[in-house]
Formats: sequence, C-alpha cells, structure tokens
Amino acid sequence: MTRGEEKPPGMATTAQHGAAQVIAALLKTHAGLDLPVRLRAWDGSAAGPAERPGLPIAVIRSPQAIRRILWHPGELGLARAYISGDLDVEGDLTEGLRLVMTAIRTKPPAALVPARLPVALAPAARAVSAKAAIARTAVAWTPAAVAAARAALRLKVLGPPWSPPPPPDCELRVSGRLHSRARDQAVIAGHYDVSAAFYQLILDPNMAYSCAWWGEEDPGPGRHGHARAVTLADAQRAKLEMICTKLALAPGSTLLDMGCGWGSLTVHAARDHRAKVTAVTLSGEQGGYVRQRVRGLGLAERAQVRIQDYRDADGGPYDAIASVEMGEHVGAANYPRFCAELHRLLRPGGRLLIQQMSRGARAPGGGPFIESYITPDMTMRPVGETVRLIEDAGFEVIGVQAMRPHYVRTIRAWQDNFEDKRPEVEAILTPEQVRMWRLYLVGSALAFEEGRMGVDQILAVRRG
Repeated sequence: MTRGEEKPPGMATTAQHGAAQVIAALLKTHAGLDLPVRLRAWDGSAAGPAERPGLPIAVIRSPQAIRRILWHPGELGLARAYISGDLDVEGDLTEGLRLVMTAIRTKPPAALVPARLPVALAPAARAVSAKAAIARTAVAWTPAAVAAARAALRLKVLGPPWSPPPPPDCELRVSGRLHSRARDQAVIAGHYDVSAAFYQLILDPNMAYSCAWWGEEDPGPGRHGHARAVTLADAQRAKLEMICTKLALAPGSTLLDMGCGWGSLTVHAARDHRAKVTAVTLSGEQGGYVRQRVRGLGLAERAQVRIQDYRDADGGPYDAIASVEMGEHVGAANYPRFCAELHRLLRPGGRLLIQQMSRGARAPGGGPFIESYITPDMTMRPVGETVRLIEDAGFEVIGVQAMRPHYVRTIRAWQDNFEDKRPEVEAILTPEQVRMWRLYLVGSALAFEEGRMGVDQILAVRRG
C-alpha cells in the first residue's frame, strides 16, 4: 500500500499485529520456518519476503482458510482451502508450490498444531482469554501447540459452531469394502466419468491420458530410439508406437487393452497395426466414447469395447496384453490377482506390457489430496516390487524402461492446454473443479520433477 491509499475494509490498524504477521511469527518462532513466499491476509496485512517480479504471493482471502487447516493440518487442509477459494496464489502456482514444498520438508508446520485443535478448544469456548481457554482443555500442550492455539483464538478464527468447515463439493466420497467391484467403479467414475469434452481440451487428439514418450537425444545401442518429439501429439504417438513395437503386434494379432482409457492405444493398434483389439474399461463415460470413436473410424470389425471389471475379463488367450497406468488402481492386496488374471488371459509366449507409476515403499498412496479428489484407494510401490509380483505370477520380465522425466513434460503440456483453453474449461467445470484440476496438474508435475514419483514400462513374456 502506498501513502495516501485507503485501507481495505477490516485491515489491521497495526501492521505488526495483523493476521499475516501473527502467522509468520508463529512459523518462525516454533518451526524455525521463514515464509518462503509473500503472505497477504484477509485483513490487509502482509508478511514474508518483499514483493518482487516472479515471486508468488499466497493470499488468505478468508479466516475460513485457517479453520480448514486447523481441522486438517497438512496437505488436505491446504488443498481444501485452495480449492474452496479461501486460499489463493497470485503469480506462478508451480513456483509457489515448489517453494512451499521445499520449505516444509525441513519441518512440517503440522507439528505446530495438535490434532483436531478446534475440538480440543471446544470445551473452553466460553473462556474469557486465550490463556484460560488453553488451561481448560485436557490436551497435553507443547509450547508450540500453546502458541498455535493462542494465535487461532487471537485471530478469532475459532468459535462456534465447533465443527469443521464443509469440504468443497468436488471432494470425492466413496464407501463400501475396499476394492469391491462397486467401490472401484465409484472411484473410477469420480475421476473419469467427467465429460469427454473436457479431456479433449487438455489431452492430445488421440486422447492419451498417460505418460508420453518425448524421444531420446542419443539412444544407446539396442534401445528404442525415436527422434525427439516436438508436440504432445508427436510424443503420445511415439509412446503408442513404442508399445506396439515392444508387443510385436502384426496384422491379425489379438491384443487386450486392459484399462483402455479414452481409446488411444486401441485405435492406434487397430488402425495402424491392423490388430484385433479388445478394450476393457470400468468407466461408462470412457467406454461409450471409445465405442463411438471406433465406429466413426470404421474400426468396429477390429476393435470391441467392454465396460467391465478386470476380474471379469475373458475372451483369451490373447497374443499380447497392454495395461497402461491401470495397475495403480487395483490395490496392494489385489495386485497378485491382477497379475494372475493377465497370465490367464495371455497365451504362452505372449507379451505383456505394463506402464505403471511407482513410489517409495513408505508412501504407497497418492497422498491426502490425490486420495480425496482424484483417485481414492490408489496404490503404488517401487518398480522393483512390481517386477517381482509380475514374475511371481509366471512371467519373465525382459525389459524395464524408466520414463519419469517424460511425465514432467507430458503434464506440463496438459497444463499449457488447460490454461490456453481456460474459458472452454470453465464452461464445463465448476469453479472448485477448475481450481482442483490446476492444483492436480501442478502438484503432479512437481512430484515427477522432484523424483517423488516415477513411471516405467515393464515388458514381460508369459512362460510356457
């Protein structure tokens, strides 16, 4: 604010005691954490690094953002605050998230806040001071927790009703037994049964919703080398061709596309390699789209589409099977059965290609945000463990190709399409869904960029 400007409504009269300064002091004193970005609060106060070109600004538009974080400290609370619009970022969201993630790895701010702080303070709601409110609770308070509680009460972000703010409407809610057919179908529907028109805006013309292959500068001997792709469409086409080549598809070969998505591999294999393809998906939206696409391209005699659970697939034995980024959804306990089903459906000597994401053993899920908004029940593991499970099912793994850097570039291309076509996106999605997708794309690209997630193609042969 420059001299002579009027203060925004509700702006703190003393800058040193504004909401932004209280939050910054709490993080500095009790977590040893300096604000990595400029922070501006609902009362007009600001703290953190001085504004400069390129530095993102985190904007707390409402005290509701703090309430969300206090009820769910960590990733989920922050995600809910952003998706709801109570928390915003001015400037580059990717850079803002990168700076914040780098800072909190040293000491997560959640350590400041006892679990369910609002519940802990609820019995003291009638207390006349922060000190009295804290004294009346039964929580074993650490100095940092005491400071967090005092700050929350001082900023008046807690109070009746003593219940959490409702989550954004786009948060997924699934029930039932883990990985039952009904629950799996509900999970898939939550993410994939969005209008195909939306995915057409952000994906390539082939509608490949998986990691592309951008080629190699200097492919080594014996490796699948391709000229470096220039566009997303080129890179996805190169990935599809690489899969078909690894599977040794020829005219008349039978291919099971397990988890066919929007049909990119099904169409490529049937049209360009004249294979006979059976496409399986659990998504009704995807199944309907692929059927219409196959008919429109005159490929109905070479490609059939089934909307069914992988556990119900039949029609083999097939010459080849591909499963592109579907194995993450079957669950840890069910993965041996998933591999057994693939073994049952593939002929002896037939080839299997699994393209699948990986993650460290200590963090097998997608994290609170992914599990709440994108794909609940998702399970990943180190690639070596996946190789072992495939081999235990009766396959010989003959090749593993790491593709992690290619996913960074793929997701960034989706981001570019998303932002370039923002008006069309906003005509299809709700404002909350738009913010959720922005966070999803930015966060996913960073996860692959920083090596917290990987993706690999695993090629195997069924033993006789």
